[in-house]
Amino acid sequence: MIASEQEFLAFMDDHGFAYERLEHPAVFTCAEADLHHAGIEAVSTKNLFLCDKKARRFFLVVTACEKTVKLEALSAQLGVSHLRFGSEEALLRLLGVTRGSVTMMGLANDAAHQVELWIDAEIWQGEHFLSHPLVNTSTLVLSKAELERFFEVTGHVLHFFDEKK
Repeated sequence: MIASEQEFLAFMDDHGFAYERLEHPAVFTCAEADLHHAGIEAVSTKNLFLCDKKARRFFLVVTACEKTVKLEALSAQLGVSHLRFGSEEALLRLLGVTRGSVTMMGLANDAAHQVELWIDAEIWQGEHFLSHPLVNTSTLVLSKAELERFFEVTGHVLHFFDEKK
């Protein structure tokens, strides 16, 4: 389990990932985060850690900060009857992060591939994305190509959902 930002950045460097790192005070909302990367041409992501009713399937759902995800509509696209937020314990156990730091980068800790990655198809049109490196005191700017390679390295299949459905 990668437990710190330094360990995570070493993982990124060891795999030759190209990224820009922005340091900032701790942020807990998209609005707070947006204050610290204004002017950067990248999709500011909102990450939701969800599970099915019995907490047998886990999902990392990624969309843009300004969007609202309707869980009822999303559950049909993901093929589950009911979605809810995953527990803090499951979040820490599976992705190695706590609330306020949920991030696509947490998939580096999901070696057993228990978390399904679902990204809003509309935001995937972007070329660069913002993502926390396991902590909410900095943000990485990654190209779409680097994110795709990250998902390959971590062994996570990229699924898309359409928030308009």
